Amino acid sequence: MILFTLILSGSIFSSLPAQTFKPTVGFNFTDLTVNKEIGQGKNGWQIGASLAFGEKMYVEPGIFYISKSAEFTDPSVVNPVDFEADLNGIRIPLTLGMYLIGSSETLASWRAFGGASGFFVTSVGEDLDPAEINSPAWGVYAGTGIDIWLLFIDLSYEWSVTDIQTSFANIDFGKTNGFYGNMGVKLKF
Repeated sequence: MILFTLILSGSIFSSLPAQTFKPTVGFNFTDLTVNKEIGQGKNGWQIGASLAFGEKMYVEPGIFYISKSAEFTDPSVVNPVDFEADLNGIRIPLTLGMYLIGSSETLASWRAFGGASGFFVTSVGEDLDPAEINSPAWGVYAGTGIDIWLLFIDLSYEWSVTDIQTSFANIDFGKTNGFYGNMGVKLKF
């Protein structure tokens, strides 16, 4: 499997004449894997950039500052208390993609992509103990995107492979799956 990955990566990188810088802003929605009576995901945002290499198939590493949030209720107490689980950090995705219609050189195109990411927590809300949060949190994702001239829109869903917290003292937060929407401009060089 490792040999196949190296050969595939080598063939992709050897044909990477096109380079595109993509500054991006977007939103996210945290989807928790816990009982919905305990926790509910909330909206968040992200800002960052990526660098795409390739024409028909491409590799796109990126770096984003992300703020995501969820709301929890502690059912173990007589009068349940709501609290916020705010997480801020750096998300580093590595995307492999392919143009289904068009290419990086056409006026309009449609893409499919997937990859893996790491989320490195830099700060947590006042209701959380930073020592109890897993960092980095790892995930895999898949999505689709459209490009029209210099503009692009990407939509993706990420499945977390890491629990959000290191121990389950009161509430099991579960995993922080999430939906991501990004938009930005493509600057070729």
